[in-house]
Amino acid sequence: LFTLVTEVHKSSSSQQAAAAAELQDKCIKLQEVVDKMVAVVMKMERLVTSQQGIQDLEEFQFGPEGRKIPLFHSWSSKQLEESCHFLLAAYSQELQLKRTILQEVAHTMTPDLCLVYLSCWLHQPFIPPHSRLTLEALLLETGHRPL
Repeated sequence: LFTLVTEVHKSSSSQQAAAAAELQDKCIKLQEVVDKMVAVVMKMERLVTSQQGIQDLEEFQFGPEGRKIPLFHSWSSKQLEESCHFLLAAYSQELQLKRTILQEVAHTMTPDLCLVYLSCWLHQPFIPPHSRLTLEALLLETGHRPL
């Protein structure tokens, strides 16, 4: 994709048309990835909202200290809600970055900027290293991953 951007700007008109069509195809594939991320983030938002509702209900029923027997293996509802909120914030920021890259990548004039976009796309700078551990712990606590 990133080499196509520079080819579109440097080629003759017939080569530009072919490179532009290929660039368009690659951008459509990137759009599909972003659309899938949007769906995941929207699901995460609904889950965080539901978890916040459970947390509020527990505070109403049991007071600020919460339920004595946890709903999950060992985490309280508050711990689960905090973990879900942390993951949602990280993935929301990453989604915004990917949207920005998608909007800008086809208009990039320099190979250096293309490499920056590529690095940002692959590195996922808004996903902290410990988010994988948080996600695995969340799956274990909720029973979605076997112990």
